Amino acid sequence: MLARVAENLYWMARYLERAEDTARLINATTMMLMDMPRGASFGWEDLLKVVGLDEAFHALYDEASETAVMSFLIQDERNPSSIFTCVRHARENTRTFREVLPRESWEWVNELYLYASTHMTQALDRRKRFEVLTEIIRRRQAVVGLLSGTMSRDEAFQFMRLGRNVERADMTTRVLDVSYAINLPYQNSQYHDLIWMSVLHALSGHQMYRRHVGVRATDHKVLAFLLNDVQFPRSVRHCLHEIQFALDELPGAEPMRRLQGMLSLVDGADFRKLATSGLHEFCDDIQARLADLNAVIGLTYFRAAHPQKMTQNLFNLT
Repeated sequence: MLARVAENLYWMARYLERAEDTARLINATTMMLMDMPRGASFGWEDLLKVVGLDEAFHALYDEASETAVMSFLIQDERNPSSIFTCVRHARENTRTFREVLPRESWEWVNELYLYASTHMTQALDRRKRFEVLTEIIRRRQAVVGLLSGTMSRDEAFQFMRLGRNVERADMTTRVLDVSYAINLPYQNSQYHDLIWMSVLHALSGHQMYRRHVGVRATDHKVLAFLLNDVQFPRSVRHCLHEIQFALDELPGAEPMRRLQGMLSLVDGADFRKLATSGLHEFCDDIQARLADLNAVIGLTYFRAAHPQKMTQNLFNLT
């Protein structure tokens, strides 16, 4: 497979995953705001730090208000990680290499783009935001289901598998980190449980958590589930295993070596301790390691390609 084709497939998968997960992150914060008691505050500046876009935001906006942050994350094309920008880039990559992908995938990604282009402004309204972003998530999941159900498990599929799970692991840690930006007026376990329940809902994990862990969304149990449960598709552990399976089908030893370090980090985590302190730093560590793995993947598989101006140079990974 040509390095340029592999790189485009890898980044197409990352763009689609980033669009969906940014929508999930925004929905999670919106639900948290609705559930929080009087006197609770939410740091929009902290949310920008969680997604690693605070510097890019302040280069364009003066104040981190809800309206400005939502516009920046949802529709601002000057933000390479906004939902609309990611969908547009995914569409371009899909159009360029339609011969590698199932025929319907171009049509479905194009429909996702058309929906996003006509509804992004509505998502700025808190009353309509959840509905529009949920539809973005649904349409993106339809594309993934199509690819999963119709593609041979060849190199093209493995590069998309790599991109999807690198991005998903990164964004799962960022959704977890949203709890870092909530400031409660007083300590109350009921409201802490609401925060963790919102995190589970954001990752479509609430029902599976109830089935396999328990009814109450206890902080350390939620962390263990979303970081280390090998069977839940959005847990960091599951994503790392998916990356491992993809790398098993591809040449090159260095990406696998970097991956093993992350697996050891998750294995050695003390979830009870993280629930009280250090979660933000732990998530930052995983994100930094994923950024390093992304760089190694690029050097191993894509170094013969001409870097896309819409990927490595613009896409925020830290």
